[in-house]
Amino acid sequence: MMNRRQFVKSGAAAFTVSFAAPAFLSDLARAQGAANRNLVVLALAGGNDGLSTLVPYTDPFYYSRRPTLAIPAGTVLQVGSDSGGAALGLHPRLTALRNVFNSGKLALIQRVGYQNSSRSHFTGTDIWSVGEPPASQGSGWLGRYLSTLGPLDPLAAWTTTGDTPHSMLASGVGVAAISNINNFVFSSPNSGSEQTLERTSATAIASHVPVTAPHLSFVASSVQGAMATLDRVATVGTYAPSVPYPTTGLGGALRIVAGAMSKGIGTKVFFVQIGGFDTHASQDTNGTNGAYYRLMATLDDALSAFYNDLRNTGMINDTLVLTFSEFGRRISENGSTGTDHGAASVMLAMGGLVRGGIYGTAPNLNPGGSNPTLENAGNDITFETDFRSAYARVIDNWLGGNSVNVLGGSFQKASLNFV
Repeated sequence: MMNRRQFVKSGAAAFTVSFAAPAFLSDLARAQGAANRNLVVLALAGGNDGLSTLVPYTDPFYYSRRPTLAIPAGTVLQVGSDSGGAALGLHPRLTALRNVFNSGKLALIQRVGYQNSSRSHFTGTDIWSVGEPPASQGSGWLGRYLSTLGPLDPLAAWTTTGDTPHSMLASGVGVAAISNINNFVFSSPNSGSEQTLERTSATAIASHVPVTAPHLSFVASSVQGAMATLDRVATVGTYAPSVPYPTTGLGGALRIVAGAMSKGIGTKVFFVQIGGFDTHASQDTNGTNGAYYRLMATLDDALSAFYNDLRNTGMINDTLVLTFSEFGRRISENGSTGTDHGAASVMLAMGGLVRGGIYGTAPNLNPGGSNPTLENAGNDITFETDFRSAYARVIDNWLGGNSVNVLGGSFQKASLNFV
């Protein structure tokens, strides 16, 4: 049987948030901000090629600059034209997301970025995470928002990546870094009845604080909170979704998120990530076994399962999914039939209360002359919408926070009214 020292050591290792508060704080956390609303931030890690996600299929320079990677006009999934008159279409594998778009619940935000965009994966990710360009160090924008809510439930923020993302870091904000629910359990070398007895004993020990040792009260309350948190996380594993989820990493992560929402365990902000978007070589946007085609398949299958599940269970109106990537890709394909690091790209926003449609204008891909939509000698797409404008819309209009305080300035853009 474990002794007290072994329990405290093992329990602390198993409990991945920085502070465990009593369970009643779960109700307090859910009552703060816009009650019951959830935000799911989805990172497309590696630098997504926005021109292959949302295709300007009538721009002749799209085809001349991408003789191999351009998606034929006849295969794109047409979604209409933007305010500048550019005809656009989704990648042909995004069939389910096109249905969400047609239902008015998917926003496509073009040319999102910031001035003097970094082409570095690490710096770019940090800049998007901090939300104060060109700063790449400091607290994250999600962490700063969460810090305004007062005492936080230990499950108020959940990342399925296993490591806390920079965007969630802030003083006093604990993040549950749980990628596998089955691993988030009471740590014991034993199983069955012995493990149950150890946990019961540990809980009993933590419930008794001798009057001669008041300094142990913090440890005891933390242990009690940890046990309650383990139980709440365990309920997520019992969730039975209304639709099957794909057996991909992204599918599994979004199923966990749906389970946490369904069980009402107090999480307000989720972070999910899918990698593979650093497509320098053999990008292959058109072949069904191509690298980028498979990325779009993974994205479409997982997001559509998540959307349909939440719609069926009545949770879709309380949910907003927001995607981002650290940068876009170069306009012209390279000699390895891939694309190199670029600047502005596309963001997606999906949810039951999203005002779907096309936001912003497509770039003119003509590399010659004076072209305000391009930068870096016509090689990259320049930003039209500061990414902080998307953050501000989410903070103010979805989460019920104060974006000026969180982002250090006013970045609301009246035309960017997707929520």
